[in-house]
Amino acid sequence: MFDVKTVSMEWGGKTLTLETGRIARQADGAVLATYGETVVLCAVTAAKSVKEGQDFFPLTVHYQEKFFAAGRIPGGFFKRERGATEKETLVSRLIDRPVRPLFPEGFYNEINVIAQVLSFDGECEPDVLAMIAASAALTISGVPFMGPIGGCRVGYKDGEYTLNPKQDAALAEGQLDLIVAGTADAVMMVESEARELSEEIMLGAVMFAHDECKKVVNLIVELAEQAAKDPWDVIQADNSAMKAEIKGLIGEDVAKAYATTDKSARREALEVARDKVKAHYEGQDGQTVMTAIKLTKKVEADVVRGAILKDGKRIDGRAVDQVRPIEAMVGLLPRTHGSALFTRGETQAICTTTLGTKDAEQMIDGLEGLSYSRFMLHYNFPPYSVGEVGRFGAPSRRDTGHGKLAWRALQAVLPSHEDFPYTIRVVSDITESNGSSSMATVCGGALAMMDAGVPLTRPVSGIAMGLILEGDEFTVLSDILGDEDHLGDMDFKVAGTSEGITSLQMDIKVAGITRAIMEKALDQAKAGRAHILGEMTKALGTARTDVSKHAPRIETIQIDKSKIRDVIGTGGKVIREIVAETGAKVDIDDEGIIKISSSDSDQIEAAKNWILGIVEEAEVGKIYNGKVVNIVDFGAFVNFMGGKDGLVHVSEMRNERVEKPTDVVSEGQDVKVKVLEIDQRGKVRLSMRVVDQETGEELEDTRPAREPREPRGDRGDRGGDRRGPRGDRGDRGPRRDRGDRGDRGDRAPRNDDGGRDSGGAAHIPDFLKD
Repeated sequence: MFDVKTVSMEWGGKTLTLETGRIARQADGAVLATYGETVVLCAVTAAKSVKEGQDFFPLTVHYQEKFFAAGRIPGGFFKRERGATEKETLVSRLIDRPVRPLFPEGFYNEINVIAQVLSFDGECEPDVLAMIAASAALTISGVPFMGPIGGCRVGYKDGEYTLNPKQDAALAEGQLDLIVAGTADAVMMVESEARELSEEIMLGAVMFAHDECKKVVNLIVELAEQAAKDPWDVIQADNSAMKAEIKGLIGEDVAKAYATTDKSARREALEVARDKVKAHYEGQDGQTVMTAIKLTKKVEADVVRGAILKDGKRIDGRAVDQVRPIEAMVGLLPRTHGSALFTRGETQAICTTTLGTKDAEQMIDGLEGLSYSRFMLHYNFPPYSVGEVGRFGAPSRRDTGHGKLAWRALQAVLPSHEDFPYTIRVVSDITESNGSSSMATVCGGALAMMDAGVPLTRPVSGIAMGLILEGDEFTVLSDILGDEDHLGDMDFKVAGTSEGITSLQMDIKVAGITRAIMEKALDQAKAGRAHILGEMTKALGTARTDVSKHAPRIETIQIDKSKIRDVIGTGGKVIREIVAETGAKVDIDDEGIIKISSSDSDQIEAAKNWILGIVEEAEVGKIYNGKVVNIVDFGAFVNFMGGKDGLVHVSEMRNERVEKPTDVVSEGQDVKVKVLEIDQRGKVRLSMRVVDQETGEELEDTRPAREPREPRGDRGDRGGDRRGPRGDRGDRGPRRDRGDRGDRGDRAPRNDDGGRDSGGAAHIPDFLKD
């Protein structure tokens, strides 16, 4: 029933298997990829015809993680997979970027690539496996895909590169998390996060990864030799004559337009040239007009690329390694916790930083279970930033990808949670764009965090590099413009500190990027980053020593783990009371670390003292602030350490005689007390009379020492023998018949201390008995 084809190889200590012919047989190409016990199914379908009037390549990649793959049920109200998560969006882009350039120019058939994670073993990451499965499925589908590509993850630890480490361990235990995709001949895509590594180490990692990618490419070729479908016939029209005609028509106009350094004026001049082409082909069929428009863009590219390669002349007149003018400022917005305006040429970003407490952390529900992130970076690209009318609303895939790139660049220099116990959110709103707004986000984000008082290890800057390649001749461009990005052959973004690289992203549009080209780009980028850092330092060189007055303050205390229950209370009663009474937020973890936060330092102090009062032990002779919580006949109970109560006997309220406790105190009254005694049962005896109730200072005890008591048997007219002979109990009747115990009214009267001379004061603590 099934015509199954399978290939396998040992790779990085585990078996990589590619299988086709068993599942999803109606797709143009379907591959089940297995690595360890992680399994990804990728299916590719392609439209057999092009939609009328379509002039772009509609490739769509969808990556989806099935929760059953890890034996989990999705959290939340809807117990099923829903819209793409941030990770799914990022992995979809990760697959799209290296495969898109490998389709022939002019191929506009719609292609759908769907990769689904069916099993996850917790060790082998599914993102790289999905990329391999997608490459294999495209290769055997018959569509004109000029692959295959391979992909792998690389780590760096103890001076050595490691293949396919677990993603969270790559940086937790090492210094690098790098993903590379490439064909047998060239690197196509790089995505990475690093801990301030040198250019040499990063380049070595890319080359190490490419060697491993070649092994995967060979395995996919082996599968294709057994299972590939017949290739599609793709007819590429020869438009060289039309291109030459268009170049003769508008070549000089395009050259003059690109000699204009102002973006708006250049755009207007180019529109005039394009309208001339449209007018020239007016009246011809729609396909011819559409072809003419696309060839116009090629003529523009030839003009720009030729000027750069031959004369080193860029669109805006800069040298190839020159960075546009930079102006940076901080403290732009008065109520934010931190803000910065970063402008580089015609690219500008408003970046803000907001500090929050632990309950503001982002909860992430993924295959590995619930996790929490304390650092978020959100990037927004409104249409007005490029002078256009367009969709404004939810973030696009591009917005998500650019934000994550900046997040990776800044994550490496964040302080530890112990040193800076805040949740951090950075927002970048792009207000102008003409080249690398993601790197402007890195620079502006670093400044905004330092303005907010986040003690970064070092400031981070970023730069975007470009490439013009014709045969063996090439030119690397620093700080590329938007047009240079569109017309060039490489988008190479590098971010880092003065000590090394923290993030590297590269997308190649042509095959043939050599080690020499990458080495040149990295060295030129290093010089550019240093220049940008210098300009940033003019605005703010180091983090402010304190957070904004509008930001919450957080104080951390450590308590014994055995006291956690006391602070929380039954059902959370105590901790809720602390929060309600003081107004501060209180977070406590299983290790006894308590974080108290509020924008009001008095609230923090009140909550801190309350908690310390609960966990600390009272000391005899020490004076405390307290509050009267209950008044009884013989005194008042005072809460003096948050969770502790003690008794101030009526005799300890004043030096003179007090008839009733209510003559001196009332419930809710703040008092100052001294601990006199703590008995074996933990009962605390307090005194007010030896403490100055205004200043809290201890007073000299002026009360004369109490004279010794008379013997209990000699009490005047009551006689020494109060009970009579113990044997004479006939009038009480048998003990079993307690109803005949006689008149209870003949008991001895209460004494002045509220007890009975007959020994009926058992409810009074021992230390209150005279």
